[in-house]
Amino acid sequence: MSHSKEDRTAKDPPQSPSGCRRIARLAGQQPPPAIRTRRLAILSIAVLLIARAGNSHAQSVAELRSLSLEDLASIQITTVSKSTEPLSDAPAAVYVITHEDIVRSGATSIPEMLRMAPNLEVVQLNATSYAISARGFNVGENASLSNKLLVLIDGRSVYTPLFGGVYWDMIYVPPEDIDHIEVISGPGATLWGANAVNGVINIITRKSSDTQGGLLTLGGGNLERDVGLQYSGRITPDLTYRVHAEYLDYSALKDENGSSADDGWSKPQGGFRLDWTPTDNAVNLEGDIYTADENPNGYIQGRDAQASWQHQFQNGSNLQIQAFGDDEGRSATGGSGFKINTYDFEAQHSITLGINDIVWGAGERNFSYHFENTALQLVPPNRDLNLVNLFAQDTISVTNGLKLTPGLKVESEPYAGVQYMPSVRLAWKVTDSTLLWSAVSRALRSPTPVDESIREYSGSIDVLNGSALFLPEKLTAYEAGARVQATAAGSFSISTYYNVYDDLRSIEPSATFFPLQFRNMLGGHVYGVEFWGDYRVTDWWRLTAGFNLQHENLRFAPTSSQIGGLAWVADDPNHQVSLRSSVDLGSTVTWDTSFRYVGRLPDPVVPAYAEVDTRLGWQATEALELSIAGNNLLHPQHEEFFEAGETDEIPRSFYLAAQWRF
Repeated sequence: MSHSKEDRTAKDPPQSPSGCRRIARLAGQQPPPAIRTRRLAILSIAVLLIARAGNSHAQSVAELRSLSLEDLASIQITTVSKSTEPLSDAPAAVYVITHEDIVRSGATSIPEMLRMAPNLEVVQLNATSYAISARGFNVGENASLSNKLLVLIDGRSVYTPLFGGVYWDMIYVPPEDIDHIEVISGPGATLWGANAVNGVINIITRKSSDTQGGLLTLGGGNLERDVGLQYSGRITPDLTYRVHAEYLDYSALKDENGSSADDGWSKPQGGFRLDWTPTDNAVNLEGDIYTADENPNGYIQGRDAQASWQHQFQNGSNLQIQAFGDDEGRSATGGSGFKINTYDFEAQHSITLGINDIVWGAGERNFSYHFENTALQLVPPNRDLNLVNLFAQDTISVTNGLKLTPGLKVESEPYAGVQYMPSVRLAWKVTDSTLLWSAVSRALRSPTPVDESIREYSGSIDVLNGSALFLPEKLTAYEAGARVQATAAGSFSISTYYNVYDDLRSIEPSATFFPLQFRNMLGGHVYGVEFWGDYRVTDWWRLTAGFNLQHENLRFAPTSSQIGGLAWVADDPNHQVSLRSSVDLGSTVTWDTSFRYVGRLPDPVVPAYAEVDTRLGWQATEALELSIAGNNLLHPQHEEFFEAGETDEIPRSFYLAAQWRF
């Protein structure tokens, strides 16, 4: 599905400045000694694992089986209300990717796992980059700057505060260690703050007590090779641990002209988790360290640590305290690069008072950055920024089946000052199997250093500047939906939304045209419908289907120059369809197949496409599982997005894997 140069010339909008795009693709020189030291630390973890494995006893493996629909409905989630509730009672458009879904899909990366969520748009640009969004706003000329989706790992934010987007190549969690992924389409700013505009993804990892024993994973195919080793043990009856190490290696893809894109990469990584559960308490400590070489001549690095404490009081109330630190960096050819240090602290209290279930809390986040200025600059290149927030939400049981939930978050933003993000949700449990809900919410995408401080030069010409006048991007969202367990064999969820956006980012000329500046002269509305459902055909065959339809109507202010066109803001299909089949072929063989159809992207144009992925797994012995997977089987290669200089053809691929438990 390649496009000719003539097609691109005829259909592409005026090209926008490349500054943000260049920040998004930073990946640079050979790693310095400090990074080589970190690699030795990661390899040391692997050595310790192997040594410990030699003294361990084999652990039996529970027989793989599909969850019943009742089990799926009763999955406990936390992201919608920041308190534990069953999926069937959550008043939001939330889809849960279970641990079993992940294992049976054969997906090894977070973006590929997220393809299973029918309320997301997931596109791959090249070997290292993905663009992922909910309810629109994947960005045509700056796809890796899609910045209206908040991503969390166990509640720890992993978006990059320089521009509010996500570097997906910096996020990896071993599939075996993911309990489930909660995917919310729609705003979550009242609880999670700015940048939770169009959706929230929360990756929930498994407790170390749930992964006891050892696991060796080996996998390889025409695009990907990896090896992983982990061990979980018990120190005392209520203190468990897990340590793990992985090495990932990815081949370069081909560009639209059929030549090697020279974007292969490799990544060693390691991490740990401790869980301590004394009476009425739960303490967790976890961390990761990684580095990666990314062609041509680039590297990334990062390390993080997170600690949390939950205490259950005798009166039923709950106190949770969480803190994390995150240190990450990227470097690019020519000397460009940056380092970011983030520190976050949050306290949350939940209590029931009569008919009121109240959750409230406060937090503070500090991040500092250092930017290596070249032709692309941040002025000043070093800065410390601070964000403080206070939130409260009250779920009021009006009747046994009717709940009203007002909430408010107040944030003191580093660039925008004090901002308010309220919401009101109404949930009516018509019967035990039917939930109706509606919501009105306000969310913000707060200004970032890129919006305020970027400067890009072409020779001596100052081409693009940020602006101190840049305002938060604003969303007012109206939603309604239903979640229904129609029969013992079938369930579905449907949601509709009407989103009104104001003060979206645009590029405007100065009095002398150059430098161009970021301003807020774009707005509009987006509306659509999302549907997904499960059907248990037999005890051994389950079908899952999804469909979404959306319409974007965005417009520039009359005085806007419209530089870059709407491709600067959104390039999304107006519909997507997915179907997944999970079959148990006896007690030891599983077969999973998924189909997806993605509609045409309008600007820049990318034709609609359909693809099929499949995996066959065999539990050869109690300790050994073998599998083979094929991806993108309908075409030798296809294009999922277009970004000049960044887009690769995504090829057909296969992957063989073995897992040995001990």
